[in-house]
Amino acid sequence: MEKNPVIELRNVAVFHSAKPGSSNPKKRGEMVVSGVNLTVCEGEMVYFIGKVGSGKSSLIKTLYAEVPLVEGEGRIVGFDLRRMKRRDISRLRRSIGIVFQDYQLLSDRDVFGNLHYVMKATGWKNETDMRKRIEEVLSVVENKAFKMPFELSGGQQQRLAVARALVNNPRVILADEPTGNLDPWAAEDIMEVFRRIVAGGCSIVMSTHNIANIEQFPARTIRFNKGKVEEIDISSVLGA
Repeated sequence: MEKNPVIELRNVAVFHSAKPGSSNPKKRGEMVVSGVNLTVCEGEMVYFIGKVGSGKSSLIKTLYAEVPLVEGEGRIVGFDLRRMKRRDISRLRRSIGIVFQDYQLLSDRDVFGNLHYVMKATGWKNETDMRKRIEEVLSVVENKAFKMPFELSGGQQQRLAVARALVNNPRVILADEPTGNLDPWAAEDIMEVFRRIVAGGCSIVMSTHNIANIEQFPARTIRFNKGKVEEIDISSVLGA
């Protein structure tokens, strides 16, 4: 059975964001990648690899509308990135999950409170439904609800960040170097969590410098190199 696309990019150019304080939020910065054509279907894992500054993070930021799409055509979970308005950006971000390298947790509340805050902010109102969903996502990432962030290891903090990305039942998660701050064992734990998420039908697009991630969970791999992207045979990455 053919799977539905969750991301479609056609002839997209990727730019670094405009300089802070720019009066024109759509002002183009430096172009880092051009001619991007990519389709990601539901339940698919896709890696972005390449050198620092090659455009991986900039493309991920374009996908969640942090960087405007000003050249080419792009859609993610039904949203047209080229025609995004301010009110559409918040709706888009409620429809996808985002995982950052540095966790971005609320330090003044526990695991449950971090998730509860996000759910309230994205429109949840029924406390029973919220508690049920929090229990569900914490079971996926194997984390405890009562711990404070400072009591968690780096791997546990990132699992909480993944749980936060899951609360709104996204069709796709964008993960920008999610294992970059983790030791090999914690990184392996996160990849196991991602394996379960993809098996459940959610797509994940993940930038990484860690080839061990790809060795553990081989999947489609897109290389960013000299201003272009290309899909490469995973065996060439692994040296097989």
